[in-house]
Formats: sequence, C-alpha cells, structure tokens
Amino acid sequence: MKTIAVTDIGQIKNALNKYRKGKKLDIRLFNQVARLAWLGKIVLSPLDPEDPECKAWLLLLQPLEGLAAEIIRIDEDLNGMPFASQIHVLDAEQGEHLGAILREGMGHRAHELEALAKREFYFEKFFKAGDKSN
Repeated sequence: MKTIAVTDIGQIKNALNKYRKGKKLDIRLFNQVARLAWLGKIVLSPLDPEDPECKAWLLLLQPLEGLAAEIIRIDEDLNGMPFASQIHVLDAEQGEHLGAILREGMGHRAHELEALAKREFYFEKFFKAGDKSN
C-alpha cells in the first residue's frame, strides 16, 4: 500500500489530483476487463459523484464462475492479488468505454433471453416445415 507523508500539503494535493484522474489499464488488461464487462461481471461507479470535475470511475471486478470461468482466461496475478474481486480507479475514457461494453453485453443477453422465452422447441423438433403427414 502506498503511503504519503502528511508533512507536505502540496504533496498531498498532488497525490489527490493524480488519484482523481484515475489510471489507464494497458491493452491486455483492458481487453480482459472488457470481457468481464460484456458478461456483466463488473461494477462501475463514479469516483466522486458530487464533484463535477472528477471524471474517474471506480471499477469492481467480480470473479467468473461456471462455463465462463472454464473458457475465458483472466490473469490470476495482478498487483500481487487475484485479478477478480479487486477495485481499480479508472480514467474517464476507459470507464466510459467499459460502461458502453457493459450495456452492449446486457442488451445482447436480454435479446437472447427474450428469443428463448418465445421459442417453441416441441413444434420445432416434432413438426418439420413441409411435413404434411400430421
């Protein structure tokens, strides 16, 4: 954990300003987080919703489970701790893009679930198109 000496107010202000801007993930990590976002396995929240100048985002990563965990490989070691279940401070641009990816994935899954709810498996399997015997 990073510590800041309290004796220098200017240093504290600089550290706070740097923190409020957030950090960018590198390309490899952004792609992994984007996969989690598409699956709905992230939580995004503004870093400071009461400050209009603070555009950074808090990002919570949730672990993958089930089939997704078997297929999608996520780095297990990031900053000395498991990749999932971590909180990161993202810059405004990457936070907004991850939010868009999250909405896209949710919309896609909702569309698939609506189609599944309307699907007639019985007629599809037992009454073929063009079968006039029944």
